[in-house]
Amino acid sequence: MLPDILIRLAWALIIITAGVGVYWMLRWLILARVQHKQPGLESLTPGIPGILYFTTPHCVPCKTVQRPALEDLREVLGEGIQIIQIDATKRTDLADSWGVLSVPTTFIIDSKGQPRHINHGVTRAAKLLDQLESVEGRKLLPEEATGLDKVAL
Repeated sequence: MLPDILIRLAWALIIITAGVGVYWMLRWLILARVQHKQPGLESLTPGIPGILYFTTPHCVPCKTVQRPALEDLREVLGEGIQIIQIDATKRTDLADSWGVLSVPTTFIIDSKGQPRHINHGVTRAAKLLDQLESVEGRKLLPEEATGLDKVAL
């Protein structure tokens, strides 16, 4: 009986590992594909990092969690960030070309206009800030940010 459980456990670990591997490969392929063509970033100002945010009008997590997180980032970073919101139901061409599988989906765009991170599903402001700072290689949160600003993120 014990060897049977160990065999099943081993198979479960193999399947889980394969699933995680496929997920990371898919993320890498999506980012690699959009590196060369970046429709939807025409309004992006060079030199300022940004977030490309795909949503729909009926997406409840988008309205209740993702949008407030993006508003918190905009409030704290001010002109130091650009947020481009795209309605995936109206711009299905952009959603398809960016490989959007679900909403909300956010792409972290570095100050050179290159997509560097992708987040499927709700992503908190703190994680978005960490991703922005990692692609920029510097702190983006102003030194004069109050404790309340840091708690909000």
